[in-house]
Amino acid sequence: MKRELAGMYAALMTGLSDAGEFDPQRQRNINDYVLRQGLAGLYVGGSSGESGLLTVDELLAQQELVAENAKPSGTTLIAHVGMPNLRDSVRLARQAEKLGYHALSALPPHSYPFSDEEVFGYYQALAGATGLPLIVYEIPLRTGRPLPLALLVRLLDLANVVGIKYTSTDLFKYSLLRKRQPRKLFYYGFDEIYAAAGMLGTEGGIGTTYNLLGRLYVAVDQAVRAGDLVRTRALQMVSQDFVEALMETGVLPGMKAAFRVIGVDCGPTRAPMTPAVADAEGRMREVLARPAIREWLA
Repeated sequence: MKRELAGMYAALMTGLSDAGEFDPQRQRNINDYVLRQGLAGLYVGGSSGESGLLTVDELLAQQELVAENAKPSGTTLIAHVGMPNLRDSVRLARQAEKLGYHALSALPPHSYPFSDEEVFGYYQALAGATGLPLIVYEIPLRTGRPLPLALLVRLLDLANVVGIKYTSTDLFKYSLLRKRQPRKLFYYGFDEIYAAAGMLGTEGGIGTTYNLLGRLYVAVDQAVRAGDLVRTRALQMVSQDFVEALMETGVLPGMKAAFRVIGVDCGPTRAPMTPAVADAEGRMREVLARPAIREWLA
């Protein structure tokens, strides 16, 4: 399972119409670009895809369209199905299984301060809802609190749970979790410091900026695995320069602006998400013109 699911995955973005509706053609535009990046696969329906702002029906439609586009390339597909309630999560998971997705992943239940036992019960039910392997998720930025180490160990012990997407800067806890669960898959989720986790051991990464610069992150991962610290540092600094610019525009509005700059028609972000600056495209045009970043565009 480690070999089959390991690698670098774009946390796929979502194409929307000018009115903010799910737009199949704009989704295809994004898919076509990302599928040329040489990544191991796509992580579909996650935070980078604005899933917290989409309806379940829109997420189901996106799942189906991505499966159709990706099938000829043999790309590995992970469906993110983490909704605030278990019923919607199971609905998404069961369709993903029917469509031939290779694995599932899910945020912990959110929107309310769920207890550790409620979080455990959610993952236990989701792990048993299909025959697909499940990747749990640690992301305090979205849930409002870090999950305790002991709970993460228990979650990774669940039948059908094969690994974790870990999006936290607490790399000491990450190391302890790897030590306690050495047979599980570990994906790291902060693009700009992927190399730091890579040095501690990962099976891959899942990130937003991989949509645009996937080849760069494949190269970062290869440099880490080769033990080439000088190249790793240099490549990670390219990533950091891009992410620093995104922090000024807003991450997803900036990413969509960057796509428009390179001619990929992907639409806006969904309200109430808006760019943090008046001229996001101008800012992204300036950043993408830097030779160190431009060379990684597909």
